[in-house]
Amino acid sequence: MKKNWDNPVEHAMPAEARVSGSVQIGTVMVAPATVLAPMAGVTDTVFRRFIRNASVFSADADATASVEAAVTNQQSGCGLIMTEFTSADGLARMRESKRKRYLTFYDDEHPISAQLFGSNPATLADAAKIVEDTGFDMVDLNLGCPAKRVVACNGGSGLLRDLPLIGKIFEAVRAAVAIPFTVKFRMGWNDDHIVCVELARLAEACDLNAVALHARTREQGYSGQARWEWIAAVKAAVTIPVIGNGDVRTPEDACALVEETGCDAVMIGRAAPANPWIFRQIAQYTATGRYDQPTNLDRYRMIRLYFEMLLEADFPEAQGKMKQFASWFTHGVPGGAALRKSIYESKTGEAILGVVERFFESGPINANIPAEESSESDELLLACD
Repeated sequence: MKKNWDNPVEHAMPAEARVSGSVQIGTVMVAPATVLAPMAGVTDTVFRRFIRNASVFSADADATASVEAAVTNQQSGCGLIMTEFTSADGLARMRESKRKRYLTFYDDEHPISAQLFGSNPATLADAAKIVEDTGFDMVDLNLGCPAKRVVACNGGSGLLRDLPLIGKIFEAVRAAVAIPFTVKFRMGWNDDHIVCVELARLAEACDLNAVALHARTREQGYSGQARWEWIAAVKAAVTIPVIGNGDVRTPEDACALVEETGCDAVMIGRAAPANPWIFRQIAQYTATGRYDQPTNLDRYRMIRLYFEMLLEADFPEAQGKMKQFASWFTHGVPGGAALRKSIYESKTGEAILGVVERFFESGPINANIPAEESSESDELLLACD
């Protein structure tokens, strides 16, 4: 599982296709029809709210000036955000006070979906009810994570080998909650066991409200190309909303995915930490036919904002998170390699923030220096996308 893409296909901007302005998922309106994918170790509450800030867009105002503006869903280019995947077994067993660590969210995160993984229908139903009672707008079932430790427990993509059990889970969770219930899955276990169309039909028959397909098999992991033709096949097979996922790195990719598959919404995972503005860029393109690339000033504001949010939230792993995200956030910043080195060598969160301030005060904000061509950040790992 890796951050970089294998020989990514470069898509031209389609002449007609656009990401939809909205999609209705059960009782929840997702506007625009873009979704931040659940990513383990990434999509905690600080990162989710950070993405909402970075995604602010107004067709009537300078988008770069609104990076730090107050955010509502109507202003945001990201229509739906999702939590890191959470173990249903762990959620059902832990004390209510401890659940807050995994289920914390804030008012400006709506609409928000909580993603669960597990394999026991009753336990998943209980966990889904906890999610509903906590105030989430949706609950999602993870049938896509390829991580060995998850699959070993018959969770994530491990369940793709047992459609009858998936059907029982769908029925149990659907009976337990009234909020919209969705599922994210892969094409199948491997090329000899493609089940995505059958699984989507099963989800619709069990009254799920939407499906999201990451167009790779479990065996592929994150290698090779996402096979969008299977998203098109799922879209042709069901009438509930279909969310397409896989190899969306740019607004051009997002629009091409809609054009090629007819999907109702676009989910973005690995590209979001590398380019937090991607949702804003998609919204800007949809509104105006063009989109802005981030400036050095944008990058400085973005790095500073995320690091400040971590410190203000008194995040337990703030320093580690800052170092983890440094490789993503500084990719493309002139002199970014030196900045990363200084960040990695800093001993406290405040020291890291000071390094960022001094670096950008020294000139790179306005300097006309080509972006570095570094692949350092391409080896970071994601646990789930």
